[in-house]
Amino acid sequence: MIPCLFDITARRAELNGGDIAMEEVATGRTVTYAVLEERAARAAGLLAAMGVGEGDRVAILCRNRIEFFELLFACAKTGAILVPLNWRMPAAEIRPLLADCTPGLLLFGAEDAAVAGQLADAVPASLALDGDYPARRDASPPGLCRRQWPAGGIWYLLYTSGTTGRPKAVIYSFTMAMVNYVNISQAIGLTGRDTTLNFLPLFHTAGINLHTLPTLIAGGRVLIMPGFDADVMMDLVAAGRLDAIFGVPAIYQMLSLHPRFGQVDLTRLRSWGCGGAPLPDVLVRRFLERGVRVCNGMGMTETGPTAFIMDPNRVAEKIGSVGKPQMLCGVRIVGADGRDVAPGAAGELWFGGPGITPGYWNRPDATAAAFSADGWLRSGDIARCDADGYYYVVGRIKEMFISGGENVYPAEVENVLAQHPAILEAAVIGVPDGKWGEVGHAHILPRPGLDLPPADELAAFCRDRLAPFKVPKRFITVADFPRTASGKVQKHRL
Repeated sequence: MIPCLFDITARRAELNGGDIAMEEVATGRTVTYAVLEERAARAAGLLAAMGVGEGDRVAILCRNRIEFFELLFACAKTGAILVPLNWRMPAAEIRPLLADCTPGLLLFGAEDAAVAGQLADAVPASLALDGDYPARRDASPPGLCRRQWPAGGIWYLLYTSGTTGRPKAVIYSFTMAMVNYVNISQAIGLTGRDTTLNFLPLFHTAGINLHTLPTLIAGGRVLIMPGFDADVMMDLVAAGRLDAIFGVPAIYQMLSLHPRFGQVDLTRLRSWGCGGAPLPDVLVRRFLERGVRVCNGMGMTETGPTAFIMDPNRVAEKIGSVGKPQMLCGVRIVGADGRDVAPGAAGELWFGGPGITPGYWNRPDATAAAFSADGWLRSGDIARCDADGYYYVVGRIKEMFISGGENVYPAEVENVLAQHPAILEAAVIGVPDGKWGEVGHAHILPRPGLDLPPADELAAFCRDRLAPFKVPKRFITVADFPRTASGKVQKHRL
């Protein structure tokens, strides 16, 4: 195993320091790799002057911005641990996270200053990114930076968004960052000539790792937006400014509904990646009609995250597949007895390899529960593999319910419901039933401007495509779904 990584921004400054590393879409403000390195080094000096040392946690609460990444690299240079916080949470929800990771410093953006103010008593010091930070950074001499970063060292912590309960902080090491870079770059052909777009929240692994950090490691350009804007993205695609992007299914849904979806030449963007939640087949087909092969994938915060990515040449043939395991990711499909299932059978996905998290911060109990006795990470996802080696995620173990003695996987039912012309999205949960044990209740988000047909018509639509025991017994219209940062529906809140 490689014992260390060399300082990424310092090396990039040496290799292509004059090239643009990051650009703010709204303002056009850019930083080169040389400037990114200087700012990260000065930020490291500022952290040290504020008493932040190796192993100390630094919390950050902000929208997508260049300063986040200079601080991410500053922490790597000093040995501090960055903790991105979820700006969608109120202060009351953030406070237990701060008690868990005990940061010595909180940095925050202007949009989240009010929440940061409510948390001032929970951290020893705080600093406004839109206030004193730039001047204090620029006035600080470069810190005494580590030129080598220990491969197994902790770089940052990511609190899981929690579709089922209490969030846990996933440990991210330097090795995980490099393994993810290898997995994603070889899968999509990422090079230093590529430009990607950063818009997914930075408290989520996709915001950091798909594809921003790999692009910076490769020496490419990252365009950055505070959040998703379909109009701006369409402009960037039309102008041919993007080469590779990653979005969650909700992003693809919004793009498909955009008034310019049928006019813009979407093929100017080479690589379209998707993950974070199940991608409905109907969306794959809609993009195929526009000449775009959306490559569905699958991973977890705990896997770095890249594990599976679909081969673009087989998208149309293998709709619904998440592809094959990537170069540095080991995969097993395991039955309830802990043994690998027969070919083609469904079982729980287990992950192994150098890109897997070592565990959860301050949670030895959760870490032990997440891994098998021989070190495989239990995903909680049920999957199968076809004869060609392509994997399909059937659903989550915790979401599966049993109706009349038969297993029902909500993802399968949701995928069928999404094919109805009046349905934009569906979420199915199992509820107790005196006769069948459990039955499905379908929560449905209608397409804009359309009304749902009566329940008996929806049931008939499902019966034509599903076994009777899978057909929901109730259909509930919703205005929207509670979601995690990756777009997953928080079913425990339905």
